[in-house]
Amino acid sequence: MKQVALVILSVMAMAWAGPQSSYSYRVSSAPTTRQPQYLSAPARYNYKWDINDQYSGNFYGQMEERNGGTTRGRYYVRLPDTRLMKVEYYADATGYHPTITYEGEAKYPDAHGQTYSRPVRVLSHAYRSGK
Repeated sequence: MKQVALVILSVMAMAWAGPQSSYSYRVSSAPTTRQPQYLSAPARYNYKWDINDQYSGNFYGQMEERNGGTTRGRYYVRLPDTRLMKVEYYADATGYHPTITYEGEAKYPDAHGQTYSRPVRVLSHAYRSGK
């Protein structure tokens, strides 16, 4: 009984020693920390990359540049039918404006020359022995 009374008194002492006022969430109009200041400047960048892998036949790339509010660029890709598709574009406040062109003539592989064989049937030891 003494232990129960001691526990109750300890809990009451901790509750009485805690903060007596309720929490207040005040919003201050003055910033508490100084925000960094950045200079405003028009966007400006350019980049270019391309892939030309003769072994796999992959041939594609892109270049783009921006100076202020207008972006200009082009990209290209070798299509499976061997044509080269090129897209030149610009983007401004009125939207995206592409011009698409194709170089070369489409070539498709001869389907008559392709033959397919049946897959090889693989049996496990348990099936071969009749178990």
